[in-house]
This record gives sequence, structure tokens and C-alpha cells, in this order.
Amino acid sequence: MYHENMAAILSAFTSDDARERYLATVRRLIERYWPVERTEKHVPTSFGDTFVIRSGGGDGVPFFLLPGSGGGCVMWYPYVAELGRDRPVYAVDPVGEPGQSTQTAPITGGADWSRWLTDVLDGLGLDRVHLVGTSYGAWVALQHELDSPGRAASITIVDPGGFGRVTRRFMTWIMLSGLASFTPRPVRHRAARLLNNATLKYDDVHALVGGLFRFRRRLPMPGTFTDEELRRIETPTLALFGERSQMLDAGAVAARMRSLLPDVRTVVVPDAGHDLILHSPELIAGEIRGFTAQRPGGQTKEGSRR
Repeated sequence: MYHENMAAILSAFTSDDARERYLATVRRLIERYWPVERTEKHVPTSFGDTFVIRSGGGDGVPFFLLPGSGGGCVMWYPYVAELGRDRPVYAVDPVGEPGQSTQTAPITGGADWSRWLTDVLDGLGLDRVHLVGTSYGAWVALQHELDSPGRAASITIVDPGGFGRVTRRFMTWIMLSGLASFTPRPVRHRAARLLNNATLKYDDVHALVGGLFRFRRRLPMPGTFTDEELRRIETPTLALFGERSQMLDAGAVAARMRSLLPDVRTVVVPDAGHDLILHSPELIAGEIRGFTAQRPGGQTKEGSRR
């Protein structure tokens, strides 16, 4: 699609230097934390080349990991070894987010995200996957399911977007967390407790924060799912929420999903906030493995938490 001022509607770093510094930090984190055996690939899509890392082993239906807003594949480093014990794991830098992908066309809504994800899966030759998404990535996963029902063997959503408007409380939490990220390490760790944001305790991930302030993100806000849309989701779904989520009412959204989806397991994690993905990685990885083991492509029914 041609646009006279395409640069104004595409996400980008504020300078080449900002991009190079950010990507150098990402590469250091990948080299330090990612399993040694991995392959990396850029997949062409309708919206630009998309960077994907494949790791893990076995021949089960793969996991495909979608990060939250402002995130990339590196945010999943606490998960890849555990999830990849008996099946491949793919982690992605979505176009329009800071990372190693290159956006070439605007993404204006959920339909565009669905097309992008289909392009990536097709480009990797993946007929079926267990989709796992957190926050914004969870919204993308559900959007894709609405447009391509059954492509996913299961869907895991972690404190998902798409279940209500973005509130002032949530934006205040984001702002205060951002300010806290620039404080000395002891202060930042105390702020992690006060703000209920475990991300502030991850010193290595914190190294990426400065780069996020030098990135102009031009992506749509998640739309709110209607009851009619949620009733259409027949794929087995695991939904995890932070009890103290700053973005949504965990109990109310969990109850709504149980009333509308035919095959759903909901888990509300005590004391956790919207940062659930880094607050409780062992618990979440265990829930994902147990849930998917019962679904198509699972190797065993042992360890189920159903």
C-alpha cells in the first residue's frame, strides 16, 4: 500500500544509533539466555520481514510465542527451555515493535494482525501451533483465531488485552513504572514491590528500557471483544490473569470467559499484576505444559491440571 507520508504511520526508532544500541542489547541477552541450539530467520510478510527464533526439540505441535506491547522475542527467555523440552518453540519480534523485524506497511487493526500472523505461520510452514500470547500479543492471538478458526491447536492468553478500554489507572501504572526504571537499582527494586511490577526486578531486561523511550510505536489500540466474538472461539483456551492486574478486573473477565467459551480454563494468580508473564514464569510454564498435553498434538495426558 502506498502512502505519501508512510514514515509517519510506521513504527521506528528515533535514530539509527538508537536502533543499533537497542539491538546490541537484545543480541547480548539472546546470547546469554537463549538455548544454545537455535535457528534464526526473517520471514517475509505483507507488513515487512519478521524475525523469528526457533529452539526446542521433539516433533509435537510447536509453541508460538507472541509478546506484549513494546516487547519482542527476548521477553520469553524464562520460558523457552521449559516449553521446548519436547516440542519446537518459536518466538517472534512482531513488526511495528522494537526488535529485529522491519515494518514496511501500516497495521491498522485486528484484521491486519491476523493477516500478519498467517503470513508468518505460512512462511515457516506451520500448519498448526499452540499460540501463547501476553497482553497485546494475547489480543493478537484471539484476533487470529476469529479470522482463522482452528489454525491453533490451543490458545494461551496471559492478562490479555481486548477486555475493556485502557484505563487511566493502567496508564498511570505504565508511567510510574517507566519513571522508576531510571532510578538506581535498590530504589527500582523497592518500586517493583510498591508498583507490583516484577519487570523492574529483572536487571537484564531493564537494560532494554532506555531504548523503548527512543522508539515511536505506531500500532492500534486493542479493540474490545464482544460476547458474540468470544462465543465463536471454540479452540481450547487457557486464560491466566493477575489478581491485582492494573489493566483488567481479573475475576470478572475470568467469569465472562467461562460463561462464553466452550473449552476454557481460567487461572487467577494471587498477588500478581499485569506483569504476570515475569511475575510467575514457572507457574505459567507449568500451566501451559499441562493444558496443552491434553490437547491435539500433546504427547501425554500426564501432568494435566484440568
